[in-house]
Amino acid sequence: MNKYFFIFFLASNFIFAQSDKSFWRDSDSMNKSRILGSSLIMGTIYAGSITYLQQVWYKESFQKNFHFFNDGKNWLQMDKVGHGYTSYYLSEKISRTFRWSGLSKNESNLIGVSLGFSYLTTLEILDGFSKDWGFSLWDMGANITGSALFIGQEYAFSKQIFIPKFSFQTTKYSSIRPEVLGSNFPEQLLKDYNGQTYWLSFSPGNLGWNSFPKWLCLSFGYSVDEKLAGNSEIYQNYYAKREYLFSLDLNLNELEVKNEFLKKVLRQFNMIKVPFPAIYLKDSKIGVNPIYF
Repeated sequence: MNKYFFIFFLASNFIFAQSDKSFWRDSDSMNKSRILGSSLIMGTIYAGSITYLQQVWYKESFQKNFHFFNDGKNWLQMDKVGHGYTSYYLSEKISRTFRWSGLSKNESNLIGVSLGFSYLTTLEILDGFSKDWGFSLWDMGANITGSALFIGQEYAFSKQIFIPKFSFQTTKYSSIRPEVLGSNFPEQLLKDYNGQTYWLSFSPGNLGWNSFPKWLCLSFGYSVDEKLAGNSEIYQNYYAKREYLFSLDLNLNELEVKNEFLKKVLRQFNMIKVPFPAIYLKDSKIGVNPIYF
C-alpha cells in the first residue's frame, strides 16, 4: 500500500459535522454552499497534503533531475494493486461528495476521476524527483486502472457492482524487518504486504440472478506471504509466494437502511471487507481459514 492511502478516506468524512437530517441527503439541485464548501475543503486537503509530503517525505531525497523507475516486479505487484484500490476510492468518494452537492451524476463522476487521478499523478511526479524512488509507469497504469474501474461501471451499469475491498492482519514478518515493514500498527498497515489482502467483491444478484441477495457478495482476494524484500523473492530463509483467496462478503451499500446518517457511515466502511471464512491457494496447496481478516 502507498503512503497516501487514507488521506481522502479520512477527509471524506468531513460531512459528518451536522445534525440536520436533510444534511445527509443528496441535494436534488445544485447547492452552491455545498459545492463551495466541498471545493474549499478538498482544495485545502489537496494543497496541504502535497506541501506536507514535499517538506516531510521528499525533502531529504529531492534531486533536480527527473527520472523514471521500473518497479513492476517489486513486492509481487501488491503495491500496484494498492495503487489501483486507492485510485478507485479517490474517484468514488470525490464523485459522491459532488453528487451530495447537487451536481449531475455525469458531472460528479468526471470531477471525481479527474481530481483523484490528478492528485495521484502529482505524487508520482514528486516521486520522479526523488533519488529514493522515481516516476513509475507501472504505478500510473495501476492508477488508471482504478479510476477506469469506477467510471467504467458508472457508464456500463449506472452503479458499482464490482467493489474493491481491503483487509489486514498483523504478521510476524514486521518484527524481522521493522524498518521496511513497520515498527508499529499504523506503519504495518501501510507497509507490511504480508498482512494486506485486496479483494474484489460482487453479488450475482446484481448480474441478473434475482434469487441471490444483492447485499451478499462473492469475493476474490490476492495477497502474499513471506515477502520481506521488495525486489527479491528470497530473504534469509523466507521464500516469497503469492496467495489467492475466495470468501464471502457484504455490500453495505445494498443493505436496506432508512436512516440517512447511518447510510453515509456504512458507505465509508464499504471499502473494508467483512471477515468471513476463506479458502486459499498458496504454493500449490489449498487450505481453509475459519475467519479471515
